[in-house]
Amino acid sequence: MFVSKSMTRKVVTVSRETSLLEAQALMQQHQIRHLPVVTEDQLLIGIVTDRDIRSALPYHLAKGTADSEERKKYLHLKVADVMTVQPVTISPTHTLQDALLLIQSTRVGAFPVVDEQGRLKGILSVRDLLRAFTNVLGIGQPGTLLCILADDRVGQLKRIVDAITEEGISFGSVLVARYWEKDKRAVFPYLLTNNVMRVKKKLQEMGFTLLDPMQWYMDQLPKSDEP
Repeated sequence: MFVSKSMTRKVVTVSRETSLLEAQALMQQHQIRHLPVVTEDQLLIGIVTDRDIRSALPYHLAKGTADSEERKKYLHLKVADVMTVQPVTISPTHTLQDALLLIQSTRVGAFPVVDEQGRLKGILSVRDLLRAFTNVLGIGQPGTLLCILADDRVGQLKRIVDAITEEGISFGSVLVARYWEKDKRAVFPYLLTNNVMRVKKKLQEMGFTLLDPMQWYMDQLPKSDEP
């Protein structure tokens, strides 16, 4: 799936001359945390975040509890004073996988989406990614997640899928992850049913090991150094 299909197209923007107090009000009004900074012809020149604003304003002013006289003291502060110039961006033709890897490497919570000329076309946030993957994985529908330990060899995934579909059960999605044991993979089918006892027993009879999905995740976490 491409970024263009998941990004937010109607983007709230500001100019470099917008006051910080106005930018703060826009964030509160639209319940957002990132404001792209653009020129009149929509060229992206920066981005300002709620963290930028909180860092530039006194605590009580950032929280909106200051009186009008206190606010007047900070009217001179502009977006240009705190914005990030040349922010990390992404193209509409990049995939959601590209966006996930970019988030992991940059620790940025939202990317302006720009075309080849640098003009703003949208914004892609972590919230947009979560919504997109919820749709892709089919987990917005009621169902059950299984964790199946399988040998890392050709044909194992087909055996699992065939065994489940033979029971008349539909898939929301299937993910395959590395396992800590050599030559093993963990298969995570999301089944669109809560009645899974029969298929679980069938998979076990076929020689597969079923794990608790949450326990599998916990086993991947670094072990504590405490004695």
